[in-house]
Amino acid sequence: MPQTRLLFFQDADGAAPVWEWLKDLRAGNPKAYAKCVVRIRRLTELGHELRRPEADLLRDGIYELRARLGTVNYRILYFFHGRNVAVLAHALTKEDEIPIVEINRAVERKRAFIARPIAHTFIGDIEHA
Repeated sequence: MPQTRLLFFQDADGAAPVWEWLKDLRAGNPKAYAKCVVRIRRLTELGHELRRPEADLLRDGIYELRARLGTVNYRILYFFHGRNVAVLAHALTKEDEIPIVEINRAVERKRAFIARPIAHTFIGDIEHA
């Protein structure tokens, strides 16, 4: 199975929400950052084959990548573009369910990406977030 290529969604203004979230997490909570990086690496290794408890389908082709440290749940929402590309679209820290508004934001980012992939692609190395 070929490795899944990882991209970060980029807004029209050039901001990459997941990249920036990871940078902040790395600075503020290195252990949580490390947990998230492990999950991201598993996504690149397994792609569509990654399953619960590490990942789960939410709706409309949006998946959540799950990491936990203590009582805090870290979630990265992503979608697939083609067979071997995963686009990290949104990230959050949650205690309970993911709010519908957050899933809707990821769905909108997916639509924008599909319409203009080059304009909405930020390629970054998770080791340097």
